Amino acid sequence: MQLTKSEEQVMKYLWKLEKGFMKDVLDCFPEPKPATTTVATLLKRMRDKGYVDYTTFGKSREYYPLIKKSDYFAKHVNGLIKNFFNDSASQFASFFTSETDLSTSELEDLRKIVDQQLKKKQQ
Repeated sequence: MQLTKSEEQVMKYLWKLEKGFMKDVLDCFPEPKPATTTVATLLKRMRDKGYVDYTTFGKSREYYPLIKKSDYFAKHVNGLIKNFFNDSASQFASFFTSETDLSTSELEDLRKIVDQQLKKKQQ
């Protein structure tokens, strides 16, 4: 199950914090900060979806992510490739490199990354 935009924002703060109480999560938000009840509802839904959990200290809960940021975004990108690019990474790469405003040096950097991955797979 995917996260909503609001849940994803809370998740980004938790990844940054690594673990935190409600106050810590709220402190991450810019002004005007959402209501505590709103964030509590988001955290509950995220826990139900299996993305976060918490440790109880008295009446307080310290929340922490159950999924790594890299794993979440890898799953997200793989879903995008499957759903919008006929499960073709090359179609995705073609779209990405032609439809985004990448500089020559950014494209060169991408080429280096691909070359490094090719070397790893050939070993």
